[in-house]
Amino acid sequence: MNKNGPVVVIEDDDDDKQMLQEIFATLNYKNKIVFFTNAEDALAYFNRTDVTPFLILSDVNMPRINGFELREKVHTNTLLSIKCIPYLFFTTAATKQSVIDAYSLSVQGFFVKPNSYSQLESNIKLIMEYWSVCIAPNEYEV
Repeated sequence: MNKNGPVVVIEDDDDDKQMLQEIFATLNYKNKIVFFTNAEDALAYFNRTDVTPFLILSDVNMPRINGFELREKVHTNTLLSIKCIPYLFFTTAATKQSVIDAYSLSVQGFFVKPNSYSQLESNIKLIMEYWSVCIAPNEYEV
């Protein structure tokens, strides 16, 4: 896990994207925030760069490639999986089956987007603080 790497946000809703941009600016973390509006561009970014993101916040419902399909592609890509990038879902609604499906793909978190700005800010702060102290296997030398 690269704690100094960028936070990648994959969000196709402009209002949600704007709120997240404001929240990350307010919280003032040192990590660069990189936004994508679709999974294809995010996947191309993961595959074309040697940057290891700190974490991925992905919407579930996106056109063409949804969040589950993107997670599968990241999870089964050997070069990406060894980077130990925490992958979290943010979605407007959840069902029991969607949560089961997400965790069967080894996501590290599943969050329903709250209706209030302050609760969303609180959730982002909690996520960032948790992952900043969490350790991953790739942080140890063999």
